[in-house]
Amino acid sequence: MNIKNNHTIILIISCLAIFFVNLDAMYVNIMEARNFITAREMLHDGNWILTTLNGEPRYQKPPLPTWITAFSAMLFGLKSLIGLRIPAALMATVLIVSTYRLGHSLSENKTFALISSLILSTSFYIIFAGRNGQWDIFTHAFMMVSIYQLYLFFTRGNHRYKYAIIASIFFGLSFMSKGPVSLYALLLPFLIAFGLSYKYHSLKKRIVPLILFLVLGLILSGWWYYYTYIFDPQTVSEITQKETGNWNSYNVRPFYYYWSFFTQSGIWTIPAFVGLLYPYLKNRVSDKKAYTFTFLWTILSVILLSIIPEKKSRYLLPVLIPLALNTGFYIEYLFNHFKTIRDKRETIPIYFNFGLIALIGIVFPIGGFLYLGDNLSGNWFWFTLLSITLFGTGVYMITMLFKKRIEIVFYCTILFIASIMVLGMPMAKTFSNNPEYKSLNELHAWQDETQLKVYEYRGFTPEMIWAYGKSIPMIEKNGKVSVPPEDTFAVLISEENLKPFKRTFEGYTIEKITRYDMNPKGKESRSHRPRLWRDLYLVSKP
Repeated sequence: MNIKNNHTIILIISCLAIFFVNLDAMYVNIMEARNFITAREMLHDGNWILTTLNGEPRYQKPPLPTWITAFSAMLFGLKSLIGLRIPAALMATVLIVSTYRLGHSLSENKTFALISSLILSTSFYIIFAGRNGQWDIFTHAFMMVSIYQLYLFFTRGNHRYKYAIIASIFFGLSFMSKGPVSLYALLLPFLIAFGLSYKYHSLKKRIVPLILFLVLGLILSGWWYYYTYIFDPQTVSEITQKETGNWNSYNVRPFYYYWSFFTQSGIWTIPAFVGLLYPYLKNRVSDKKAYTFTFLWTILSVILLSIIPEKKSRYLLPVLIPLALNTGFYIEYLFNHFKTIRDKRETIPIYFNFGLIALIGIVFPIGGFLYLGDNLSGNWFWFTLLSITLFGTGVYMITMLFKKRIEIVFYCTILFIASIMVLGMPMAKTFSNNPEYKSLNELHAWQDETQLKVYEYRGFTPEMIWAYGKSIPMIEKNGKVSVPPEDTFAVLISEENLKPFKRTFEGYTIEKITRYDMNPKGKESRSHRPRLWRDLYLVSKP
Protein backbone atom coordinates (compact mmCIF):
# COMPACT_ATOMS: atom_id res chain seq x y z
CA MET A 1 0.00 0.00 0.00
CA ASN A 2 1.29 3.43 -0.98
CA ILE A 3 0.49 5.50 2.12
CA LYS A 4 1.45 8.75 0.37
CA ASN A 5 -1.48 8.36 -2.01
CA ASN A 6 -3.88 6.87 0.54
CA HIS A 7 -5.29 10.00 2.08
CA THR A 8 -7.63 8.18 4.44
CA ILE A 9 -4.68 6.45 6.09
CA ILE A 10 -2.87 9.81 6.36
CA LEU A 11 -5.91 11.37 8.00
CA ILE A 12 -6.33 8.50 10.47
CA ILE A 13 -2.64 8.67 11.45
CA SER A 14 -2.99 12.43 11.92
CA CYS A 15 -6.13 11.96 14.01
CA LEU A 16 -4.40 9.36 16.18
CA ALA A 17 -1.62 11.84 16.95
CA ILE A 18 -3.88 14.85 17.47
CA PHE A 19 -6.91 13.37 19.25
CA PHE A 20 -5.97 10.03 20.83
CA VAL A 21 -2.54 10.50 22.41
CA ASN A 22 -2.23 11.68 26.05
CA LEU A 23 -5.98 11.91 26.55
CA ASP A 24 -5.57 11.87 30.33
CA ALA A 25 -3.25 14.89 30.42
CA MET A 26 -5.90 17.49 31.22
CA TYR A 27 -8.22 17.82 34.20
CA VAL A 28 -11.92 17.06 33.68
CA ASN A 29 -13.77 20.27 32.75
CA ILE A 30 -17.33 21.23 33.56
CA MET A 31 -18.87 20.19 30.24
CA GLU A 32 -17.47 16.69 30.23
CA ALA A 33 -17.95 16.28 34.00
CA ARG A 34 -21.71 16.54 33.46
CA ASN A 35 -21.50 13.90 30.76
CA PHE A 36 -19.32 11.58 32.83
CA ILE A 37 -21.54 11.89 35.91
CA THR A 38 -24.62 11.04 33.85
CA ALA A 39 -22.79 8.06 32.34
CA ARG A 40 -21.78 6.89 35.83
CA GLU A 41 -25.36 7.16 37.06
CA MET A 42 -26.48 5.14 34.05
CA LEU A 43 -24.12 2.36 35.08
CA HIS A 44 -24.67 2.60 38.84
CA ASP A 45 -28.36 3.52 39.03
CA GLY A 46 -29.72 2.26 35.71
CA ASN A 47 -30.87 5.73 34.57
CA TRP A 48 -30.35 5.04 30.87
CA ILE A 49 -33.37 6.84 29.42
CA LEU A 50 -34.62 9.13 32.20
CA THR A 51 -31.11 10.48 32.63
CA THR A 52 -29.84 12.14 35.81
CA LEU A 53 -27.07 14.43 37.04
CA ASN A 54 -26.23 14.16 40.75
CA GLY A 55 -29.48 12.25 41.14
CA GLU A 56 -31.56 15.04 39.58
CA PRO A 57 -33.36 14.74 36.19
CA ARG A 58 -31.19 15.93 33.32
CA TYR A 59 -33.20 16.14 30.12
CA GLN A 60 -31.54 19.26 28.71
CA LYS A 61 -29.47 17.16 26.34
CA PRO A 62 -30.31 13.85 24.62
CA PRO A 63 -28.43 10.80 25.93
CA LEU A 64 -26.61 9.31 22.92
CA PRO A 65 -23.09 10.66 23.70
CA THR A 66 -23.59 9.63 27.32
CA TRP A 67 -24.65 6.12 26.28
CA ILE A 68 -21.53 5.81 24.15
CA THR A 69 -19.40 7.12 27.02
CA ALA A 70 -21.04 4.68 29.44
CA PHE A 71 -20.31 1.74 27.14
CA SER A 72 -16.71 2.90 26.86
CA ALA A 73 -16.56 3.08 30.66
CA MET A 74 -17.74 -0.55 30.77
CA LEU A 75 -14.72 -1.50 28.70
CA PHE A 76 -12.05 0.70 30.27
CA GLY A 77 -13.46 1.49 33.71
CA LEU A 78 -14.97 4.67 35.11
CA LYS A 79 -11.62 5.78 36.48
CA SER A 80 -9.95 5.75 33.07
CA LEU A 81 -10.01 9.26 31.60
CA ILE A 82 -8.59 7.83 28.40
CA GLY A 83 -11.50 5.42 28.10
CA LEU A 84 -14.03 8.14 28.83
CA ARG A 85 -12.57 10.49 26.24
CA ILE A 86 -11.95 7.96 23.46
CA PRO A 87 -15.53 8.26 22.11
CA ALA A 88 -15.03 12.00 21.49
CA ALA A 89 -11.72 11.28 19.74
CA LEU A 90 -13.45 8.69 17.55
CA MET A 91 -16.15 11.23 16.69
CA ALA A 92 -13.49 13.79 15.76
CA THR A 93 -11.99 11.20 13.40
CA VAL A 94 -15.42 10.55 11.86
CA LEU A 95 -15.80 14.31 11.36
CA ILE A 96 -12.41 14.64 9.66
CA VAL A 97 -12.89 11.66 7.34
CA SER A 98 -16.46 12.65 6.39
CA THR A 99 -15.24 16.19 5.63
CA TYR A 100 -12.58 14.68 3.37
CA ARG A 101 -15.23 12.62 1.56
CA LEU A 102 -17.43 15.65 1.04
CA GLY A 103 -14.49 17.78 -0.09
CA HIS A 104 -13.44 15.16 -2.61
CA SER A 105 -17.00 14.82 -3.95
CA LEU A 106 -17.36 18.59 -4.22
CA SER A 107 -14.19 19.20 -6.20
CA GLU A 108 -13.07 15.81 -7.54
CA ASN A 109 -9.72 16.95 -6.15
CA LYS A 110 -8.08 14.69 -3.58
CA THR A 111 -5.36 17.20 -2.71
CA PHE A 112 -7.93 19.88 -1.90
CA ALA A 113 -9.90 17.39 0.22
CA LEU A 114 -6.77 16.37 2.14
CA ILE A 115 -5.70 19.98 2.73
CA SER A 116 -9.16 20.94 4.01
CA SER A 117 -9.43 17.94 6.32
CA LEU A 118 -5.97 18.54 7.80
CA ILE A 119 -6.85 22.20 8.37
CA LEU A 120 -10.01 21.09 10.19
CA SER A 121 -8.16 18.53 12.31
CA THR A 122 -5.68 21.18 13.49
CA SER A 123 -8.18 24.00 14.07
CA PHE A 124 -8.18 25.18 17.67
CA TYR A 125 -11.67 24.34 18.83
CA ILE A 126 -11.82 21.08 16.87
CA ILE A 127 -8.74 19.90 18.77
CA PHE A 128 -10.33 20.94 22.06
CA ALA A 129 -13.68 19.30 21.31
CA GLY A 130 -12.07 16.12 19.98
CA ARG A 131 -10.10 15.57 23.17
CA ASN A 132 -12.96 16.20 25.61
CA GLY A 133 -15.97 14.09 26.52
CA GLN A 134 -18.57 16.65 25.48
CA TRP A 135 -21.60 16.66 23.20
CA ASP A 136 -20.62 19.12 20.43
CA ILE A 137 -18.22 16.88 18.55
CA PHE A 138 -20.78 14.06 18.50
CA THR A 139 -23.66 16.05 17.03
CA HIS A 140 -21.57 17.71 14.31
CA ALA A 141 -19.66 14.56 13.36
CA PHE A 142 -22.90 12.63 12.87
CA MET A 143 -24.42 15.53 10.95
CA MET A 144 -21.43 15.72 8.61
CA VAL A 145 -21.99 12.10 7.64
CA SER A 146 -25.63 12.95 7.01
CA ILE A 147 -24.66 16.01 4.97
CA TYR A 148 -22.23 13.96 2.86
CA GLN A 149 -24.98 11.43 2.13
CA LEU A 150 -27.44 14.23 1.30
CA TYR A 151 -24.90 15.73 -1.09
CA LEU A 152 -24.69 12.38 -2.86
CA PHE A 153 -28.49 12.13 -2.77
CA PHE A 154 -28.90 15.49 -4.53
CA THR A 155 -26.07 15.06 -7.05
CA ARG A 156 -26.12 11.37 -8.00
CA GLY A 157 -28.64 9.76 -10.29
CA ASN A 158 -28.80 6.38 -8.56
CA HIS A 159 -28.92 4.81 -5.07
CA ARG A 160 -31.27 7.57 -3.90
CA TYR A 161 -32.98 5.42 -1.26
CA LYS A 162 -29.65 4.24 0.13
CA TYR A 163 -28.37 7.79 0.49
CA ALA A 164 -31.65 8.98 2.00
CA ILE A 165 -31.79 6.18 4.58
CA ILE A 166 -28.14 6.57 5.65
CA ALA A 167 -28.58 10.35 5.83
CA SER A 168 -31.69 9.98 8.01
CA ILE A 169 -29.95 7.57 10.39
CA PHE A 170 -27.05 9.94 10.99
CA PHE A 171 -29.43 12.90 11.15
CA GLY A 172 -31.20 11.07 13.98
CA LEU A 173 -27.90 10.29 15.70
CA SER A 174 -26.96 13.97 15.50
CA PHE A 175 -30.30 15.04 16.97
CA MET A 176 -29.94 12.46 19.73
CA SER A 177 -26.55 13.98 20.58
CA LYS A 178 -27.51 17.61 21.14
CA GLY A 179 -30.98 18.24 19.79
CA PRO A 180 -31.43 20.66 16.87
CA VAL A 181 -28.06 22.41 17.31
CA SER A 182 -26.35 20.88 14.28
CA LEU A 183 -29.56 20.95 12.24
CA TYR A 184 -29.67 24.72 12.69
CA ALA A 185 -25.97 25.62 12.61
CA LEU A 186 -24.63 23.11 10.06
CA LEU A 187 -27.34 21.41 7.99
CA LEU A 188 -29.64 24.39 7.37
CA PRO A 189 -26.88 26.69 6.03
CA PHE A 190 -25.59 23.75 3.96
CA LEU A 191 -29.00 23.29 2.33
CA ILE A 192 -29.37 27.02 1.61
CA ALA A 193 -25.83 27.33 0.25
CA PHE A 194 -26.25 24.22 -1.88
CA GLY A 195 -29.48 25.56 -3.36
CA LEU A 196 -27.89 28.91 -4.17
CA SER A 197 -24.74 27.39 -5.66
CA TYR A 198 -25.83 24.17 -7.36
CA LYS A 199 -29.64 24.37 -7.46
CA TYR A 200 -31.89 21.41 -6.68
CA HIS A 201 -32.27 19.57 -9.96
CA SER A 202 -34.70 16.71 -10.68
CA LEU A 203 -36.47 17.08 -7.35
CA LYS A 204 -39.57 15.24 -8.59
CA LYS A 205 -37.52 12.04 -8.90
CA ARG A 206 -36.33 12.47 -5.34
CA ILE A 207 -39.62 13.31 -3.58
CA VAL A 208 -40.39 9.83 -2.23
CA PRO A 209 -36.91 9.06 -0.81
CA LEU A 210 -36.80 12.62 0.55
CA ILE A 211 -40.07 12.02 2.40
CA LEU A 212 -38.59 8.77 3.69
CA PHE A 213 -35.58 10.74 4.95
CA LEU A 214 -37.81 13.21 6.77
CA VAL A 215 -40.10 10.59 8.33
CA LEU A 216 -37.32 8.25 9.44
CA GLY A 217 -35.21 11.18 10.65
CA LEU A 218 -38.15 12.53 12.66
CA ILE A 219 -38.76 9.15 14.33
CA LEU A 220 -35.10 8.62 15.20
CA SER A 221 -34.78 12.20 16.46
CA GLY A 222 -37.96 12.48 18.46
CA TRP A 223 -38.59 9.20 20.25
CA TRP A 224 -36.51 10.04 23.37
CA TYR A 225 -38.15 13.46 23.74
CA TYR A 226 -41.56 11.81 23.45
CA TYR A 227 -40.62 9.17 26.02
CA THR A 228 -39.39 11.65 28.61
CA TYR A 229 -42.48 13.82 28.09
CA ILE A 230 -44.81 10.86 28.61
CA PHE A 231 -43.10 9.55 31.74
CA ASP A 232 -42.00 12.83 33.39
CA PRO A 233 -44.06 15.67 31.83
CA GLN A 234 -43.74 18.16 34.68
CA THR A 235 -39.94 18.04 34.80
CA VAL A 236 -39.71 18.20 30.99
CA SER A 237 -41.96 21.28 30.99
CA GLU A 238 -39.88 23.02 33.67
CA ILE A 239 -36.60 22.25 31.89
CA THR A 240 -37.99 23.36 28.52
CA GLN A 241 -39.14 26.69 29.94
CA LYS A 242 -35.78 27.28 31.58
CA GLU A 243 -33.78 26.35 28.47
CA THR A 244 -35.98 28.50 26.24
CA GLY A 245 -35.61 31.41 28.64
CA ASN A 246 -31.83 31.07 28.51
CA TRP A 247 -31.83 31.86 24.78
CA ASN A 248 -32.91 35.41 25.55
CA SER A 249 -31.45 36.01 29.00
CA TYR A 250 -28.26 33.96 29.46
CA ASN A 251 -24.91 34.91 27.90
CA VAL A 252 -26.65 37.42 25.66
CA ARG A 253 -24.21 39.01 23.25
CA PRO A 254 -24.61 41.51 20.36
CA PHE A 255 -25.28 40.31 16.82
CA TYR A 256 -21.67 40.94 15.75
CA TYR A 257 -20.18 38.88 18.61
CA TYR A 258 -19.24 35.97 16.32
CA TRP A 259 -17.71 38.01 13.52
CA SER A 260 -14.16 37.23 14.52
CA PHE A 261 -15.10 33.57 14.01
CA PHE A 262 -12.08 32.80 11.83
CA THR A 263 -9.78 33.28 14.85
CA GLN A 264 -11.26 30.08 16.32
CA SER A 265 -9.26 28.18 13.71
CA GLY A 266 -6.09 29.01 15.67
CA ILE A 267 -2.97 28.71 13.54
CA TRP A 268 -5.10 29.05 10.40
CA THR A 269 -6.47 32.48 11.37
CA ILE A 270 -4.71 34.45 8.62
CA PRO A 271 -5.26 31.90 5.79
CA ALA A 272 -8.90 31.55 6.92
CA PHE A 273 -9.37 35.32 6.75
CA VAL A 274 -7.79 35.57 3.30
CA GLY A 275 -9.89 32.64 2.14
CA LEU A 276 -12.99 34.67 3.01
CA LEU A 277 -11.97 37.52 0.68
CA TYR A 278 -14.34 36.33 -2.02
CA PRO A 279 -13.69 39.04 -4.65
CA TYR A 280 -9.95 38.39 -4.42
CA LEU A 281 -10.07 34.60 -4.52
CA LYS A 282 -13.10 33.64 -6.62
CA ASN A 283 -11.21 33.72 -9.92
CA ARG A 284 -8.03 32.19 -8.53
CA VAL A 285 -9.33 28.93 -7.03
CA SER A 286 -9.49 25.64 -8.91
CA ASP A 287 -13.28 25.31 -8.62
CA LYS A 288 -15.18 28.59 -8.43
CA LYS A 289 -18.62 27.04 -7.91
CA ALA A 290 -17.45 24.78 -5.07
CA TYR A 291 -15.59 27.71 -3.50
CA THR A 292 -18.71 29.88 -3.70
CA PHE A 293 -20.64 27.09 -2.01
CA THR A 294 -18.20 26.75 0.91
CA PHE A 295 -18.05 30.53 1.27
CA LEU A 296 -21.84 30.81 1.46
CA TRP A 297 -22.09 27.82 3.80
CA THR A 298 -19.60 29.46 6.18
CA ILE A 299 -21.19 32.92 6.15
CA LEU A 300 -24.75 31.60 6.45
CA SER A 301 -23.75 29.47 9.43
CA VAL A 302 -22.31 32.51 11.18
CA ILE A 303 -25.39 34.60 10.38
CA LEU A 304 -27.79 31.97 11.73
CA LEU A 305 -25.77 31.61 14.94
CA SER A 306 -25.61 35.39 15.29
CA ILE A 307 -29.42 35.63 15.28
CA ILE A 308 -29.64 33.67 18.54
CA PRO A 309 -29.21 36.08 21.50
CA GLU A 310 -27.36 33.50 23.63
CA LYS A 311 -23.78 33.22 22.40
CA LYS A 312 -20.63 31.38 23.47
CA SER A 313 -17.38 31.04 21.55
CA ARG A 314 -17.62 27.23 21.61
CA TYR A 315 -20.90 27.43 19.67
CA LEU A 316 -18.76 28.37 16.65
CA LEU A 317 -17.49 24.80 16.27
CA PRO A 318 -19.83 23.96 13.33
CA VAL A 319 -18.64 27.07 11.46
CA LEU A 320 -15.10 25.70 11.47
CA ILE A 321 -16.18 22.82 9.21
CA PRO A 322 -17.18 24.79 6.09
CA LEU A 323 -14.48 27.32 7.00
CA ALA A 324 -11.84 24.58 6.71
CA LEU A 325 -13.14 23.65 3.26
CA ASN A 326 -13.17 27.30 2.27
CA THR A 327 -9.61 27.82 3.53
CA GLY A 328 -8.58 24.64 1.72
CA PHE A 329 -9.29 26.32 -1.61
CA TYR A 330 -6.90 29.15 -0.70
CA ILE A 331 -4.12 26.82 0.44
CA GLU A 332 -4.54 24.69 -2.69
CA TYR A 333 -4.22 27.86 -4.77
CA LEU A 334 -0.94 28.59 -2.96
CA PHE A 335 0.25 25.02 -3.61
CA ASN A 336 -0.16 25.61 -7.34
CA HIS A 337 0.86 29.27 -7.73
CA PHE A 338 2.88 30.55 -4.78
CA LYS A 339 6.20 30.18 -6.62
CA THR A 340 5.01 32.51 -9.36
CA ILE A 341 3.27 35.14 -7.21
CA ARG A 342 5.16 38.43 -7.28
CA ASP A 343 2.68 40.75 -5.60
CA LYS A 344 3.87 41.31 -2.01
CA ARG A 345 0.30 41.93 -0.91
CA GLU A 346 -0.30 38.25 -1.62
CA THR A 347 2.95 36.85 -0.25
CA ILE A 348 3.40 38.85 2.96
CA PRO A 349 0.40 37.31 4.80
CA ILE A 350 1.77 33.83 4.04
CA TYR A 351 5.31 34.66 5.08
CA PHE A 352 3.99 36.23 8.27
CA ASN A 353 1.63 33.36 9.18
CA PHE A 354 3.97 30.43 8.60
CA GLY A 355 7.06 32.41 9.54
CA LEU A 356 5.50 33.14 12.94
CA ILE A 357 4.76 29.45 13.49
CA ALA A 358 8.33 28.57 12.51
CA LEU A 359 9.72 31.27 14.82
CA ILE A 360 7.73 29.89 17.74
CA GLY A 361 9.30 26.50 17.09
CA ILE A 362 12.80 27.95 16.87
CA VAL A 363 12.60 29.95 20.10
CA PHE A 364 10.67 27.30 22.04
CA PRO A 365 13.72 25.60 23.63
CA ILE A 366 14.85 28.86 25.26
CA GLY A 367 11.41 30.42 25.73
CA GLY A 368 9.94 27.23 27.17
CA PHE A 369 12.84 26.84 29.58
CA LEU A 370 12.52 30.42 30.83
CA TYR A 371 8.74 30.25 31.14
CA LEU A 372 8.44 26.83 32.78
CA GLY A 373 11.51 27.14 35.01
CA ASP A 374 11.32 24.90 38.07
CA ASN A 375 8.13 23.30 36.76
CA LEU A 376 10.26 21.30 34.32
CA SER A 377 11.37 19.01 37.13
CA GLY A 378 10.40 15.50 36.09
CA ASN A 379 9.55 16.64 32.56
CA TRP A 380 13.00 17.03 31.03
CA PHE A 381 12.60 14.01 28.76
CA TRP A 382 9.43 15.35 27.13
CA PHE A 383 10.67 18.94 27.07
CA THR A 384 13.89 17.90 25.31
CA LEU A 385 12.08 15.83 22.68
CA LEU A 386 9.55 18.60 22.06
CA SER A 387 12.28 21.25 21.83
CA ILE A 388 14.28 19.25 19.29
CA THR A 389 11.18 18.53 17.20
CA LEU A 390 9.78 22.07 17.20
CA PHE A 391 13.19 23.64 16.61
CA GLY A 392 13.93 21.30 13.70
CA THR A 393 10.46 21.80 12.23
CA GLY A 394 10.79 25.58 12.55
CA VAL A 395 14.17 25.70 10.84
CA TYR A 396 12.93 23.46 8.02
CA MET A 397 9.79 25.60 7.58
CA ILE A 398 11.90 28.77 7.24
CA THR A 399 14.12 27.05 4.67
CA MET A 400 11.12 25.90 2.64
CA LEU A 401 9.49 29.34 2.87
CA PHE A 402 12.55 30.88 1.26
CA LYS A 403 12.32 28.26 -1.48
CA LYS A 404 8.56 28.92 -1.79
CA ARG A 405 7.80 25.23 -1.20
CA ILE A 406 4.49 26.07 0.41
CA GLU A 407 3.19 22.49 0.30
CA ILE A 408 6.05 21.33 2.53
CA VAL A 409 5.50 24.32 4.84
CA PHE A 410 1.84 23.34 5.13
CA TYR A 411 2.57 19.73 6.09
CA CYS A 412 5.22 20.93 8.55
CA THR A 413 2.50 22.97 10.23
CA ILE A 414 0.45 19.81 10.70
CA LEU A 415 3.54 18.12 12.14
CA PHE A 416 4.02 21.12 14.45
CA ILE A 417 0.56 20.65 16.00
CA ALA A 418 0.86 16.86 16.14
CA SER A 419 4.21 17.19 17.94
CA ILE A 420 2.65 19.38 20.61
CA MET A 421 -0.10 16.83 21.17
CA VAL A 422 2.28 13.85 21.33
CA LEU A 423 5.29 15.38 23.09
CA GLY A 424 3.90 18.48 24.78
CA MET A 425 0.71 17.21 26.40
CA PRO A 426 2.55 14.98 28.92
CA MET A 427 3.79 18.24 30.45
CA ALA A 428 0.29 19.75 30.69
CA LYS A 429 0.00 19.29 34.44
CA THR A 430 3.24 21.19 34.85
CA PHE A 431 1.02 24.27 34.57
CA SER A 432 -1.12 23.02 37.48
CA ASN A 433 0.68 24.18 40.60
CA ASN A 434 -1.90 24.71 43.33
CA PRO A 435 -0.11 23.81 46.60
CA GLU A 436 -3.49 23.57 48.35
CA TYR A 437 -5.04 21.22 45.81
CA LYS A 438 -7.25 18.69 47.52
CA SER A 439 -9.67 16.50 45.59
CA LEU A 440 -13.18 15.92 46.90
CA ASN A 441 -12.44 12.23 46.48
CA GLU A 442 -10.46 12.50 49.73
CA LEU A 443 -13.73 13.17 51.55
CA HIS A 444 -14.39 9.42 51.56
CA ALA A 445 -11.52 8.84 53.99
CA TRP A 446 -13.03 11.36 56.44
CA GLN A 447 -16.45 9.75 56.08
CA ASP A 448 -15.03 6.27 56.71
CA GLU A 449 -13.46 7.58 59.89
CA THR A 450 -16.47 9.52 61.21
CA GLN A 451 -19.33 7.49 59.66
CA LEU A 452 -21.17 10.74 58.95
CA LYS A 453 -23.36 11.58 55.98
CA VAL A 454 -22.36 14.53 53.80
CA TYR A 455 -24.70 17.01 52.12
CA GLU A 456 -24.24 19.88 49.68
CA TYR A 457 -26.05 22.98 50.90
CA ARG A 458 -27.22 24.41 47.57
CA GLY A 459 -26.24 23.62 44.01
CA PHE A 460 -23.17 21.65 43.04
CA THR A 461 -20.06 21.79 40.88
CA PRO A 462 -19.98 18.94 38.32
CA GLU A 463 -16.18 18.54 38.46
CA MET A 464 -16.33 18.03 42.23
CA ILE A 465 -19.23 15.58 42.07
CA TRP A 466 -17.34 13.64 39.43
CA ALA A 467 -14.24 13.52 41.63
CA TYR A 468 -16.29 12.43 44.66
CA GLY A 469 -17.53 9.37 42.79
CA LYS A 470 -21.27 9.46 43.50
CA SER A 471 -24.15 11.87 43.97
CA ILE A 472 -24.37 14.16 47.01
CA PRO A 473 -27.86 15.13 48.29
CA MET A 474 -28.68 18.83 48.53
CA ILE A 475 -30.28 20.52 51.54
CA GLU A 476 -31.86 23.34 49.52
CA LYS A 477 -33.48 22.68 46.15
CA ASN A 478 -35.64 25.13 44.24
CA GLY A 479 -35.87 27.37 47.29
CA LYS A 480 -37.08 24.60 49.61
CA VAL A 481 -34.91 23.61 52.59
CA SER A 482 -34.91 20.03 53.87
CA VAL A 483 -33.01 19.79 57.16
CA PRO A 484 -31.16 16.45 57.39
CA PRO A 485 -32.68 14.01 59.93
CA GLU A 486 -29.31 13.06 61.48
CA ASP A 487 -28.24 14.64 64.77
CA THR A 488 -24.75 15.20 63.37
CA PHE A 489 -23.89 15.55 59.72
CA ALA A 490 -21.49 17.37 57.39
CA VAL A 491 -22.24 20.05 54.82
CA LEU A 492 -20.19 21.24 51.86
CA ILE A 493 -20.40 25.01 51.49
CA SER A 494 -19.35 27.26 48.62
CA GLU A 495 -18.33 30.85 49.28
CA GLU A 496 -21.59 32.33 48.00
CA ASN A 497 -23.73 30.05 50.19
CA LEU A 498 -21.96 30.57 53.51
CA LYS A 499 -24.32 33.27 54.84
CA PRO A 500 -27.61 31.50 53.98
CA PHE A 501 -26.13 28.26 55.38
CA LYS A 502 -25.43 29.94 58.72
CA ARG A 503 -28.93 31.45 58.76
CA THR A 504 -30.51 28.06 58.07
CA PHE A 505 -28.60 26.38 60.89
CA GLU A 506 -28.69 29.22 63.39
CA GLY A 507 -28.58 27.71 66.87
CA TYR A 508 -26.77 24.59 65.66
CA THR A 509 -23.16 23.81 66.55
CA ILE A 510 -21.10 24.52 63.45
CA GLU A 511 -17.42 23.66 63.02
CA LYS A 512 -15.28 24.07 59.92
CA ILE A 513 -13.27 20.93 59.23
CA THR A 514 -11.28 21.49 56.02
CA ARG A 515 -11.34 22.86 52.49
CA TYR A 516 -11.40 20.81 49.30
CA ASP A 517 -9.83 22.93 46.58
CA MET A 518 -9.83 21.43 43.07
CA ASN A 519 -8.44 24.47 41.28
CA PRO A 520 -5.42 23.47 39.18
CA LYS A 521 -3.77 26.81 40.02
CA GLY A 522 -3.30 28.51 43.39
CA LYS A 523 -5.10 31.48 44.92
CA GLU A 524 -2.69 33.95 43.36
CA SER A 525 -3.85 32.95 39.86
CA ARG A 526 -6.67 34.80 38.12
CA SER A 527 -8.02 31.42 37.02
CA HIS A 528 -8.58 30.32 40.64
CA ARG A 529 -12.36 30.04 40.88
CA PRO A 530 -14.52 29.82 44.05
CA ARG A 531 -16.81 27.35 42.28
CA LEU A 532 -14.02 24.75 42.41
CA TRP A 533 -13.64 24.68 46.18
CA ARG A 534 -15.86 23.69 49.08
CA ASP A 535 -15.49 24.10 52.83
CA LEU A 536 -16.59 21.11 54.87
CA TYR A 537 -18.56 22.00 58.01
CA LEU A 538 -19.58 19.66 60.82
CA VAL A 539 -23.14 20.45 61.94
CA SER A 540 -24.71 19.18 65.18
CA LYS A 541 -28.23 19.71 66.49
CA PRO A 542 -28.46 21.67 69.76
